[in-house]
Amino acid sequence: MGRIFETRKHTMMARFDKMAKAFTRIGREIVMAVKANGPLVENNPRLRTLIQNAKGVNMPKDRIDAAIKRAVSKEDKDYEEVIYEGYGLYGVALLIETATDNIYRTVADIRTIISRGGGALGKTGSLDFIFSRKGVFKFLKGDLKIDELELELIDFGADDVAISAEGEVYVYTSFQDFGMMQKALEDKNINVLSTELQRIPNSFVEVTKEQEEEILLLIEKFEQNDDIQVVYHNMK
Repeated sequence: MGRIFETRKHTMMARFDKMAKAFTRIGREIVMAVKANGPLVENNPRLRTLIQNAKGVNMPKDRIDAAIKRAVSKEDKDYEEVIYEGYGLYGVALLIETATDNIYRTVADIRTIISRGGGALGKTGSLDFIFSRKGVFKFLKGDLKIDELELELIDFGADDVAISAEGEVYVYTSFQDFGMMQKALEDKNINVLSTELQRIPNSFVEVTKEQEEEILLLIEKFEQNDDIQVVYHNMK
């Protein structure tokens, strides 16, 4: 089984690493949500959304409960959400969202990673014209009549509705309409798999395959840092 086994093993390890990163990211967000607005989901919409997202990536219930317990008991550290903006090679914009208990450590790590990758950090707000903050809701198409649903959801702020080849439906809204869309989907009893605020590029940079691999390697190094939640880019 030699080489085939090693290939499968590598793929499995990469998937497990990605899952572990997702669990860590959502766990920190749960801690922040509970510390901000309490542990009761009926009084904390952000927590309700995060638990939904945790289930969507198959995060075990005991890990969800443990994160809530740590926040309530104040066992966990206080995390702060900080955004860093900059450019990688070839003019590719990078927006880096972090959750950190030590801003000085985090910014030092980010500066080191981006400078070694041939890029540089910019000023806060310097990428506002490149990225828009959008609400993104994902659910399965199933028996839903998407054309009819799309017309209904426009009244609740839907900017766009897209369907993947796997039958996953993505609904995009403006940041301002995020809450209204969330409630609309709940009222329609649609089983939403994930609900997120994402940074969507307004413009893109074209790169070659080799250049793309360089940028993705830089992004991978960012994602290996525990303080970094997500990295957005505008490669086409």
